[in-house]
Amino acid sequence: MTTTAASALPAAELQADDLGLIRNRVFDELAIGDSARIVRTLSADDIKLFAVLSGDANPQHLDPDFAAHTRFHGVIAHGMYGGALISAVLGTQLPGPGTIYLNQTLKFVAPVHIGDTLTTSATVTSLEPLKKHVKLACLCVNQDGVTVISGEAEVIAPTEAIVRARTTLPEVRLTSNDQNGGVQLLLNHVRPLAAVVTAVVHPCDALSLSGALDAHAAGLIVPVLVAPREKLLGVAAAAGLDISGLRIEDVPHSHAAAARAVEMALQGEVEVLMKGSLHTDELMSAVTGCVALRTKRRISHCFLMQTPAYPRPFIITDAAINIAPTLDHKADIIRNAIDLAHAIGVARPRVAILAAVETVNPAMPATLDAAVLCKMAERGQISGAILDGPLAFDNAVSATAARIKGIVSEVAGQADILVVPDLESGNMLAKQLEYMGHAASAGIVLGARLPIVLTSRADSRESRIASCALALLLAHRYRGTPP
Repeated sequence: MTTTAASALPAAELQADDLGLIRNRVFDELAIGDSARIVRTLSADDIKLFAVLSGDANPQHLDPDFAAHTRFHGVIAHGMYGGALISAVLGTQLPGPGTIYLNQTLKFVAPVHIGDTLTTSATVTSLEPLKKHVKLACLCVNQDGVTVISGEAEVIAPTEAIVRARTTLPEVRLTSNDQNGGVQLLLNHVRPLAAVVTAVVHPCDALSLSGALDAHAAGLIVPVLVAPREKLLGVAAAAGLDISGLRIEDVPHSHAAAARAVEMALQGEVEVLMKGSLHTDELMSAVTGCVALRTKRRISHCFLMQTPAYPRPFIITDAAINIAPTLDHKADIIRNAIDLAHAIGVARPRVAILAAVETVNPAMPATLDAAVLCKMAERGQISGAILDGPLAFDNAVSATAARIKGIVSEVAGQADILVVPDLESGNMLAKQLEYMGHAASAGIVLGARLPIVLTSRADSRESRIASCALALLLAHRYRGTPP
């Protein structure tokens, strides 16, 4: 690393806020024992960016599932991330701009995990006046006082003073190369499974009908179109869709379509229900009104989402059915979400029960519910997962935020399931992630005797296909383990 000397700023500017300046210390100003340091907290994005720059795609640093089964029990930083921090101290503080790197030794003593806060320091140990050589002892120490990296640097110190306006670094945002990668992974996961017969309820617009045909073409469902025949044929003709060869259950209107679909489910003719262009309430009223389709649990909805900003798929519940769930309702909502997590291969999901704050506040009912739900899990009333709450959203998904706030938790920063206080907050969260966070999503209803696909008119083709893939996965699971 080298930095060339440059002209000093005008005196008036030197009197400005010193935080906006970067300056060095020339050799004659240095003394043995002089020290400088920087403090940084490691994030998942730091690791990804370092991998991009270095080309080091070792799964120990990038693959949480692989890393969980290694000796380090999780993702760790590249060793040279600490080396880069040492370089930053030398190049910006001690000696600073104009320094020329000659040699660096490093000893890697302990791993650095996401959320660790490193204090990186350099201390002058030797000065050689003739060649202006300086040796510095280098340390990276984590928040627990554990030395993770040690070493010695040898540099040539600058001989001319440099004072410059500090450069503002650009903001870097990492995005996935494949925005639909999560959908493709889900499709690959269910590819060995045979398509299931699905009642598509009143698909009387081009979007819902084409969604069913796309899922059929993907090998996920065998659709049975439950709708007025003539209206359905008219929609297909207008949209240029071929529905020849598909079974049509002719009914007079949308209400009758919902009733007939439920009847077919009871008779075992179909294994999945899929919403068409009728309103959600119309379909779900038919389902909830049929005692034989109910289970001992409350029916709830789960979004399975994946966003480039988070290292794993996660579930948001309930953002579509339960408007203002009670404590008992939330317990079932969590149990349903845990079942979905198990179905997609998460053996022991981490469940974050969200609220506006991470402390219990008697004036905030969501925090009280969260505390009780955690105690229920502790007593075995909710099983198969690790629960924690209340947790604010930032603490649930960011290990850095959790550490800064002093939260020690197996869930914080790595949640697999986000349980929202009510439908409004959940719906807004899911849509914000989809439209502003570029999240891919799939939606499914659980708690009934068969999976139910609820799609929105605004859902993308990929979202509809992913939702059907989830339904296929659950339908096969229910054959061996009925809900």
